[in-house]
Amino acid sequence: MKPKPDGHNDRELRVKRITNGTVIDHITAGQALNVLRILGIMDRLEEVVSVVMNVSDRKKDIVKIEGRELKPEEVDKIALISPDATINIIRDYEVVEKHRVILPSRIEGVVRCINPNCITNTDEPVKPKFVISRGERVELHCMYCGRVIADRIADFLI
Repeated sequence: MKPKPDGHNDRELRVKRITNGTVIDHITAGQALNVLRILGIMDRLEEVVSVVMNVSDRKKDIVKIEGRELKPEEVDKIALISPDATINIIRDYEVVEKHRVILPSRIEGVVRCINPNCITNTDEPVKPKFVISRGERVELHCMYCGRVIADRIADFLI
């Protein structure tokens, strides 16, 4: 297919630049919809959002959110499911802030334990606490019962 004068062809999908908001880039492939869930966007349909999945040969996802900057606790949750993601704050079409998410060494009250018998899943007023380790993948180790969450972490986010 012959490119048009602007360098694009009819089969390419172009995502519009945002005026103000947040671009989350380098999301682990397949996790974009979980990012939307973390941000509560699936429940609030008034926000303008662009989602691009499996971009280029590096197989990554990108989420653009018009008119919204992320809260620190939202960024922490994104780090659990996509530890190599970058957050770009856009103001007046320019990137004014760019940083990688930081995977904390411990978290509290963010993820529920997968062990139904864990004290955090009873009527006791105990917040779930996890130690985080990262090798080939992110692993959460419950500080109370020792159970490990390594797969489908997004399913256990509170």
